[in-house]
Amino acid sequence: MSTDFSPVPELNQLKEFQDRTGYEQYADGFGLDAWNDTSGLEAGWSKDPEFLSRLLPFARATGGGSFYALWRVDDRDDLSTLPVAAFGDEGGEYVVARDVRELFQLLAFDSEISVSWDSVYFYRDEEDEHSAYHDEFVAWLDEQFGLAPADDPDAVLEAARDEFGERFETFKNAFLNA
Repeated sequence: MSTDFSPVPELNQLKEFQDRTGYEQYADGFGLDAWNDTSGLEAGWSKDPEFLSRLLPFARATGGGSFYALWRVDDRDDLSTLPVAAFGDEGGEYVVARDVRELFQLLAFDSEISVSWDSVYFYRDEEDEHSAYHDEFVAWLDEQFGLAPADDPDAVLEAARDEFGERFETFKNAFLNA
């Protein structure tokens, strides 16, 4: 079992769950990767040390290579309370959750995130099958944190955008449009 995946206790707990169930087996397209591996950011976004120091990549978001990173919006000590940003493998970058636990609720919706230059969203058809360990993940989320899956992922995305969207745009544009 992995207990030191990251300095974020919630992510360490999820890593232990993932070690039991498998990568991409409990949430569509999702899997924890190496903590703070900035190679994806450097390859597709910016090599600027200030940019890289403010983002902490930790997970694959889609089968195509999109990924999640914590955004150091400020100097808070509790990294689990940092907003979560998604970076699309074909472009686009957005704050998608206000903290790690909110991301877990989005993951429990069990739909791969769609990230493009123009939008970010989760979509799940009624006929879509759940991931192999979806039910176990939903039970784990309730047992560990007293949380349920997001009923309306758009509302979660909107709340994150309302709280952090403008600041994230300003932050990323300082590096990506320079």
